[in-house]
Amino acid sequence: MPNLSAAEIVRLNKEYTLFEWSAQAAFNPIPITRAQGVFFWDADGKRYFDFNSQLMNVNIGHGDQRVIKAIQDQAAKLAYVNPYHATEVRGRLGEMLAEITPGNLKKSFFTNGGAEANENAIKIARLVTGKHKIIARYRSFHGATSGAMTLTGDPRRWPNEPGIPGVVHVLDPYRYRCRWCGDLPKCNLNCLNHVEDVIQFEGPNTIAAMIIEPVTGTNGVIVPPDGYLQGLRELCTKYGILLIADEVMSGFGRTGEWFAVNHWNVTPDIMSVAKGLTSGYVAMGATIVSEPIAQYFDDHVLWGGLTYGAHALGCAAAIATINVYKEDRLIERAKEMGKILAQELEKLKAKHPSVGDARSIGLFSLVETVRNRKTREPMVPFNARADQMGPMALVSKFFRENGLYTFVRWNNFFVNPPLCITKEELLEGLAIVDRALEITDDSVVE
Repeated sequence: MPNLSAAEIVRLNKEYTLFEWSAQAAFNPIPITRAQGVFFWDADGKRYFDFNSQLMNVNIGHGDQRVIKAIQDQAAKLAYVNPYHATEVRGRLGEMLAEITPGNLKKSFFTNGGAEANENAIKIARLVTGKHKIIARYRSFHGATSGAMTLTGDPRRWPNEPGIPGVVHVLDPYRYRCRWCGDLPKCNLNCLNHVEDVIQFEGPNTIAAMIIEPVTGTNGVIVPPDGYLQGLRELCTKYGILLIADEVMSGFGRTGEWFAVNHWNVTPDIMSVAKGLTSGYVAMGATIVSEPIAQYFDDHVLWGGLTYGAHALGCAAAIATINVYKEDRLIERAKEMGKILAQELEKLKAKHPSVGDARSIGLFSLVETVRNRKTREPMVPFNARADQMGPMALVSKFFRENGLYTFVRWNNFFVNPPLCITKEELLEGLAIVDRALEITDDSVVE
């Protein structure tokens, strides 16, 4: 078949498919045809920096032949069997995950992605504890399936309510806009007292688990203050509540450690992973449980299953991807490149009055724009509609015109490149960001 033009690719996609989280008529997708390393190209041959690793998942970079070959070899040998069967790749992947995850996390239940990993995490928590309530946070996103969407705190939850019963939300350790310590020189961790109050008001005997993104993803790359995760771990242990760490976005080197919880030496009872597990080469996720939880299911039925659970191609891709992290020392690389990124973001913050805050950990970062640094008024409103995006819409347009792709969400935009990025590539992309911030500077009100 002849290659389609860029316009024809877009036409076919818009006429016969639906795009997520978008009003379809005004949506204008990029017609991508190929990708390599930290770049992708559209059908007209224009090159883009992938400064968001697509959906914060292509951690090893695009087009890695080691992963591609592993998928091809597995497909030639055994593409699929149902999840009641044992396969070599399933067993080997489970062992590899047990070796790199913290503490006593051992057994993996393989899913098709992160939302399903979180669905099964809360299902397992409820089965094991016999309790039903789940505490989640407001600035969170846990997936678009029914249960995961109810866990989500952000406005994407609203059109999908009422959702599943038993979910209670609490506030986040959002230092830049904290109600408890935002104007203090140091965090007072009063957010932990708030969580404990909610636990007591809801009744510890009714709460199965608390689910958190150790570093919040799409809702702000909120890096918790030291002591916060340790405090949550202590609270959950004190009240007999399971701690679920949603590492779907923050896992597999994104923060400069295998998993974000490693920064604070915290071991959750359950961990959900996806995205960087296969770096997007094949759709796959996992719900990883501690040994005590795994032992519970020795004598109790695990009431859950998926047709494509532990898919052989996904397992093969994950094994190859984990080996790439190790062979190319990408975890260490993310930590070192993250130091450079943090320094450059501080320079941008010092230069541009529209930058209220710039947060990063490893190669996981976000720039938060404001109209006034003293009042911290957001550049555009919380949950802004398309017609309210104003200067941020112009920033998004500038990025696209200048060959840089990343997420622009409300008054924030992200810098989350593949972990294989070089210093030269990082600086070249940040130069585009530097110029784009001149647009938001023009909207600053002193």
